[in-house]
Amino acid sequence: MSRGKKGLTPIGKIITPKLIREIKRRSGPTPIQQRLIQAAAADVENPDQRSILYQHSVLCQTCLPYRNPGDDMHEWARLNGSVHLKVRAGEAMHPKERRLVQLGLPFGSKCRLVLMHINQIAVVTQSPHIEVEDSLTAFVRRVLKLDPKGRNITDVKAQLARLSAADITLGLVADCSEGTTAATRYLRIVEDFNVWFPKDEHQRVLWPSVIELSHRYFESLISHAVPLDETHIAALSHSAMALDVYAWLAQRLHRIPANKPAFISWAALHDQFGQGYNPGRMNNFRAAFRVALKQVLAIYKDARITEDERRSPTLFIQGGNRIWREPRAKGLTLRNSPPPVSSRLKTIG
Repeated sequence: MSRGKKGLTPIGKIITPKLIREIKRRSGPTPIQQRLIQAAAADVENPDQRSILYQHSVLCQTCLPYRNPGDDMHEWARLNGSVHLKVRAGEAMHPKERRLVQLGLPFGSKCRLVLMHINQIAVVTQSPHIEVEDSLTAFVRRVLKLDPKGRNITDVKAQLARLSAADITLGLVADCSEGTTAATRYLRIVEDFNVWFPKDEHQRVLWPSVIELSHRYFESLISHAVPLDETHIAALSHSAMALDVYAWLAQRLHRIPANKPAFISWAALHDQFGQGYNPGRMNNFRAAFRVALKQVLAIYKDARITEDERRSPTLFIQGGNRIWREPRAKGLTLRNSPPPVSSRLKTIG
């Protein structure tokens, strides 16, 4: 409270939202904004010297959990139109307890970053056998800009363990001239892994030191790996949603026919990216998605995307009756755009 002529003045009348915005504007860019600016500058300064990460095309179209669903939840599902993704938490042999112990579901931005890193090693080496220790430590330092000690590396290793143990089921429905087909695919990423359990009391976390990608996942990854700019990924590493939007656009935009833009309604975007947002309150999701999309477009500058403006309903007269027809749901229009990583850079590790 502040004391005025007639007593105390509520602090809210002094520090208004407008004043807060002005203070932020004068204080310079936030750490997130600085990373985005640096990533955009790197594209201009070193366009041909990029390290490339990879994501499987299936996981560019479907999303793992953004947040921890809870350690007592062992199954997580997501519907996206005609695609149904289900993830089941797995178990790992505990070296001290000498029994299988339940692990949680993989979630968040670190889970996505770990998977992109694993994919990178597999694609570059053309081998499903991955020794994680040294490469993961370097990755945490280089991409996350974190000191690879203590809780930082513990959180990353915990996500690696959860990801290694998890089973993924993908259901797909497609219409064709002969009817409707429904396909079910089982996508276990890791076939085998050896768990390391450090002696340090402060770092006691189960984590795989060596992993073997499943033959099916490895072969599919080699055929369907989507290249992603590591600098861009590092700049978006604070947000699981932003990482998902970037990966989705990286595999989607360049496949859109040049003369046939694709319209995506807000309802469809919510189905794909709106986990945790009540569909009855679409404004909350739209606000969060717009923030993520703005950050993505700050570095993926070639992406051609426009947001459809609100349109009024149209009045028709049919059989003497007045009929109002609502326009299609608002959303985004996507147009053919070059991918964030050009074809000549796809083999650079």
